[in-house]
Order: sequence, then C-alpha cells, then structure tokens
Amino acid sequence: MELKSLKVDIKDHIAHVILNRPEALNSMNIDFWREFHGVIEEIDAQADARVIVLSSTGKHFCAGMDLAVFSNPKALPNKGDPARMAENLRRLVLDLQEVFNVLERARMPVLSAIHGGCIGGAVDMICATDSRYCTEDAFFTIKETQLGMTADLGTLQRFPKLVPEGIARELAYTGRKFSAQEAKEMGFVNRVFENQEAMLEGVMEIAQQIAEQSPMAVAGCKEMINFSRDHSVEDSLKYMATWQSGMFRPNDMMKSFAASAQKTTADFDPILPKKPLFSDL
Repeated sequence: MELKSLKVDIKDHIAHVILNRPEALNSMNIDFWREFHGVIEEIDAQADARVIVLSSTGKHFCAGMDLAVFSNPKALPNKGDPARMAENLRRLVLDLQEVFNVLERARMPVLSAIHGGCIGGAVDMICATDSRYCTEDAFFTIKETQLGMTADLGTLQRFPKLVPEGIARELAYTGRKFSAQEAKEMGFVNRVFENQEAMLEGVMEIAQQIAEQSPMAVAGCKEMINFSRDHSVEDSLKYMATWQSGMFRPNDMMKSFAASAQKTTADFDPILPKKPLFSDL
C-alpha cells in the first residue's frame, strides 16, 4: 500500500508510525482518514511488532482535522431529506471514531510522541493511545469548542478518564491551550523531554523495554486495563480470572525465569497473526 500521509517502519518488534505531511502541519486530510486505520489494523494483524510508536514530522505534531474534509459534498451532503442527512452524518462520525478506536483494540501498546501543537482531532487520537510523551514546546487544545462544535472522536469520553474530571471539563469548555508542563502535572503525559530528538530516543527506549517482555503478558495487561476502565472492580476481577483460565500458560514464565538466571533477554514466541475468516479453508 502506497501511503500519502504516513510513513511506517518496523524494526526490532517496534512499529514506528509517522504522520508525514509537515507542509500541512500533519492535518488529517482524506488520505489520513483512508490510511491510518488500515495501517494500525495491519500492524496488529501481522503481529511482528510488539509495540507501536506514533510520532510526526515538521514543526507541529498535528493540527487536527483538515476542514477540507467537510467541504466535500460527497462526505457530508447538505441537501435532501433532513432525516437521511442526519443518519448519514451519524454514520460518518462513527466511521471517523473507528479510525482511533483501532488504537485501543490493537493487541500491542501504542505510545505517542508529541512535539509542537497537538490540536483538536489530534487530541482525540492521542487519548486513544496507551501512553503519551511530549517535548517542552508541546501544547494541546481541545479546539472544537472554539470552532462552535463539540469534540466527537473520543476526547470527551477518554480524556476525563486520564485526568481529573474538573480539569477535563475546564479544558473542554474553554478550548484554551495547555502546555507540556500542565499536561505533565495533570498526568496526561508521562514525561516531558527537552526536544524531539531526546523524546524519540527516550520513547524508543521504553518501546524496546516493552518489546522485550512476553507479548502475551503485555497484551493481557492492555486488555485488562482497558476493561477495568469501563467496568466495576468486581466485574474486572471476574474477567481477569476468566482470562487467566484460558490464556495463562507457563511457557513464557519459564523463559523469563531462565533469562533472568542467565542474565539474558528471553526469546518469546510472537502472538499469532490475525487472518481473515475462513482464509485457510
């Protein structure tokens, strides 16, 4: 697949997905919406990578939605029966949400590395990643409010689970910018780096540490943390017990013990690739 908005590099079990429209501040144009979902799904399906790092090029991480997307009458018809136009818009929003939902569904963790501006739809995107890191010059804004609309691709659902709710409400209601330091203080980002080079080096080190662990164990951690976020403690503990009864096997544990004793890195089997239904029949 020839990519117009992204670059992808997979090495040492780390998939590096790079937003690559620096001349347009990496705004999310039609090419992005067509490509991003498929790229993440393909990485997940192939299962060669054990962690995904999401970064970008140019001055800013991402300026959010390219408004030209909504000026296309094929994407958003503005004539005809109101009920049918409304139903069409609902499906469009659900389809756009799905582009970022895939980050949560991927079996491997996704780490986002943010520099410069992270605006509007870009905040929706990084809220769906497992961990966020940024440079000192990074800033964030839930810009949709200042554009006269409500953020609709995940920020309002995920952001209040990542930071105190009162802060999430303030930032959503006002649409004001908040800095890297403020993002760190509220717990939205894990770490702030001096510059982009230092950030990518640091995030890749974290990615490598993840990639060295049992991919089954890491996938289980992600599954449980996501489930627990949206369910009660009791339900989550029951799901954990069910998961262990089906997924836990001693092979990876024995490899971990042996590697620790020998002071080496364990060589774990990959999780199995995903295949289309009945593809082998």
